[in-house]
Amino acid sequence: MHIPKKVAELLKSHGRPLREVYFDLENSGFVPEEVVEAMIPYFNKRGYGHPSITHRVGWEALEVVYEAKELIAKTLNIRNPENIVFTHSGTEANNLAILGFLIKNRSRGKDKKVVVSAIEHLSVIFPARFAAELFGYKVVLVPVDREGFVDPELLKSFIDRDTVLVSIQVANHEIGTIQRIKELSDVVKSANPEAVFHTDAADAYAWTPIDVEKAGVDMLTISGHKVHGPRGVGALYVREGIELEPPLRGQLSVEKLWPGVENVPLIAGLKKAVEIMFSNFDHRVAYVKNLRDKLEKGILDRVPEVLVNGPLGGMRVANNVNMSFLRVEGEALTVALSLHGVYVSSGSACSSRVLEPSHVLLAIGRKHEEAHGSILFKLCHYHKEDDVKYALEVVPKAVEMLRKITAWR
Repeated sequence: MHIPKKVAELLKSHGRPLREVYFDLENSGFVPEEVVEAMIPYFNKRGYGHPSITHRVGWEALEVVYEAKELIAKTLNIRNPENIVFTHSGTEANNLAILGFLIKNRSRGKDKKVVVSAIEHLSVIFPARFAAELFGYKVVLVPVDREGFVDPELLKSFIDRDTVLVSIQVANHEIGTIQRIKELSDVVKSANPEAVFHTDAADAYAWTPIDVEKAGVDMLTISGHKVHGPRGVGALYVREGIELEPPLRGQLSVEKLWPGVENVPLIAGLKKAVEIMFSNFDHRVAYVKNLRDKLEKGILDRVPEVLVNGPLGGMRVANNVNMSFLRVEGEALTVALSLHGVYVSSGSACSSRVLEPSHVLLAIGRKHEEAHGSILFKLCHYHKEDDVKYALEVVPKAVEMLRKITAWR
């Protein structure tokens, strides 16, 4: 069947629920009106020129690029805004960090080691493995405990003089675990001062304070859509003195490490989104954490046979709820919830159309059937208490309905 026709039929059969609550912010989400308004002028009114061209419209575009860098630098305590590279997604930023460094150092590749945690985003794990195939690096996955934490002493045992790159996220994209990055980077640097430390902060940025100087990281990734910015823009911080070779080839513009014309409208949108997210940081995070706790506790009180994936409390990102509903298939539950206007994701957000269990959940010791029954809710400051109350009406009924017809016993 023709794909567009098939999708149209799915939408028609689904219908429009009377009420809708969107909790699938891991995959992507709505862009606030203020952010949309900030982008619109740069499509056709001002700054629509090439930011590296020396005329007024080009300078207007360049101004936006550098204003956005300055703002992001301020939020992360980056001393030189020019050490920020804009890409077209967080995935591209991770690839630039991992592949860019490993390609640059490919002559050292044979028998040299790349160390990443077992729960990293696939845009970190896959580039590392690709570089291993091309240049002979050895990729080592560091195990995590049942809550997703990397043990500093265990990490230390993996670091030696052959380790060239280490990548451990600030916060996990699926189970919300916040790593003690300062402690982990200190362990790496004490064991091998020459090793470069990268961290994927896409799911931590604007949710937990990050200071690149205090954390001791050499490279750091953020993603636009994770902070209610537009899709199609990301950024990588590269510490002074760290040399990368661009994995992509093409005409360079403002960015010397990522070819192609910078997407100025989206960069303007990211800038506005960052302004909003940091305007009342502590209040916003506390508000979302309160909603998160009510949703989590409400489900545990109302639904039997549920496992919480990841840690409880302060070492979990404030917007993250990940649960495994035993004797329920996650994909079936996402459909059942969708019919009532509650939108969530099942398993790994990056492989939801592939019926394989999340590598993150397997890494924390979940069985395949437990991982397959996982549901990820991500909340934000645009949610209201009534949204949580509605979800707590719908989720128990959907789970009960599916358990009645399941083959699992």
